[in-house]
Amino acid sequence: MANTYTVSQVNTYIKNMFAQDFFLKRVYVKGEVSNCKYHTSGHIYFTIKDESTTLSCIMFAGKRKGLRFRLEEGQKVIVAGSIEIFERNGKYQLYASEITLDGAGELYLRFEALKRELAEMGMFAEEYKQPIPKYAKTVGIVTAATGAAVRDIIQVSKRRNPYVQLILYAAQVQGQGAKESIVKGIQMLDAYGVDVMIVGRGGGSIEDLWAFNEETVARAIFDCSTPVISAVGHETDITIADYVADLRAPTPSAGAELAVCDMQEVFRQIQQYEERLKRGLEQQVDLKRRQYENYKLHLRALSPESKIREKQMQLLGLERRVQEGMQGYIEEYRHKLQLYIERMKGLSPAAKLNQGYAFVAKDHKAVKSIEGIKKDDMLEINVMDGIIQTKVVTVKKQKRV
Repeated sequence: MANTYTVSQVNTYIKNMFAQDFFLKRVYVKGEVSNCKYHTSGHIYFTIKDESTTLSCIMFAGKRKGLRFRLEEGQKVIVAGSIEIFERNGKYQLYASEITLDGAGELYLRFEALKRELAEMGMFAEEYKQPIPKYAKTVGIVTAATGAAVRDIIQVSKRRNPYVQLILYAAQVQGQGAKESIVKGIQMLDAYGVDVMIVGRGGGSIEDLWAFNEETVARAIFDCSTPVISAVGHETDITIADYVADLRAPTPSAGAELAVCDMQEVFRQIQQYEERLKRGLEQQVDLKRRQYENYKLHLRALSPESKIREKQMQLLGLERRVQEGMQGYIEEYRHKLQLYIERMKGLSPAAKLNQGYAFVAKDHKAVKSIEGIKKDDMLEINVMDGIIQTKVVTVKKQKRV
């Protein structure tokens, strides 16, 4: 049979048709949530319906980071995504990339569109952000003249720094003409030359805060030469002004804390610096005093008087060493002399005579042998107490044993 196709071929053909349809690539569908299931994989399976029909939807886990609330049965939502065919069962479904609650849906879409546009233009880039001055003297405020926001800003500012000058531009922050009023306030305070500017208001619905999502307000903040702090609504409220501003504050009170320095903290820091400086000076004085004492001792050691004393001490030391050396030599030689004396005593003729020995001499020469001695020679015999003269009677030779 001619022109016969498989189920897969038909489903593939229909899928390609869906893929080529530009309208189905990015579509916003409004309806009521039903059959909502959070899968363990992180995907969300649900259906949106109206009075007459239903549409199957899926949001993959990777897209859930943009979902700001938990999807529940009966919610009125606007789902943005693409419609595609799931080939395996031939059913089409909406692959959700964004989900917003209906009512704020249209404004939210406008918000996202402007956010993307301004981001592509580089108006959110960090390199354009100006630093907030740490010690601002004048703070400009663009907000309503009445309401909690301005009261909170004034109260916080005066508590933190009663000397700061607050300049309020009473702007219309809601309703028709609000964006023009906010832009004019920014421009006037910028021309006046304040140090920093707070632009914001108290909390409210997305409709109440919408003036801060207007492109003209965003451009006025971006073109402002004065650093701008955006302080719109509560912490969970995010506006285009928050992205463009140099710094975002979660609340007007927080904006005042960011803009105005805490003088008590400044005084504490000054006191800490004073104490640190005092300690440093004391340490320097102590160091210089020690150096002075060292220099004084050094100079004293190098003075002529000190040199003379040093030489005197050296001379005294040498003199003491010489005396000690001489005394040592004297003692040594005295000891040697005593030894010699004792030795001489043993050799003294007088000592021998005292022991009973006699000294025989002939012609005043000692007689040591019988040789040269003959009969009738005259000899002198020296004894302890005198000299005996005698004559030789006979001479006998005697053998020694």
